[in-house]
Amino acid sequence: MLSVARTTLALLTLGTLTACGGATRATTPTSTPPVTPVSSATVTATPALAFTPVEVHLLQGGTVSFAFGTVGHNVYFDDDPDGAPDNIPGVNSNSTVTRVFTTPGTYSYDCHIHPGMQGTVIVVAP
Repeated sequence: MLSVARTTLALLTLGTLTACGGATRATTPTSTPPVTPVSSATVTATPALAFTPVEVHLLQGGTVSFAFGTVGHNVYFDDDPDGAPDNIPGVNSNSTVTRVFTTPGTYSYDCHIHPGMQGTVIVVAP
C-alpha cells in the first residue's frame, strides 16, 4: 500500500510540475516614441563630467547652446562629416557658447579635458 501511495504522489507531483513549467507569458514589445526635432536646444556641461542631455535632435539650421558651469569644459567635433560647426576650444566655465548646425547629419562631440564625456547632435532636414 505504501508503494501505491508513493507512486500516486510522484505522478501528482510530476503532473503539477509539467503543467506549471511549460507556461510562458506573452509580452508586448515596447517601442520608443519618435523624437521631435527642435530648432534650438541647450546642452549643459555638468560638474559631474557629463553633457546633459546626451543626445539632441535638431532641425537643420538650428542652434545648440553649450552652457558651461563652474567646471571648465570644451567641445570638439572629432571625426565628423563635413558641415560640423566650429569646435569650442580652451577651458570654458561660467559661459555659454552657441553653435549653428547647417547640414543634416549626426555630429558626435566630446570634451578633450574629460575623456569619456561625450554627446551627439542629430540634425534633420525640415
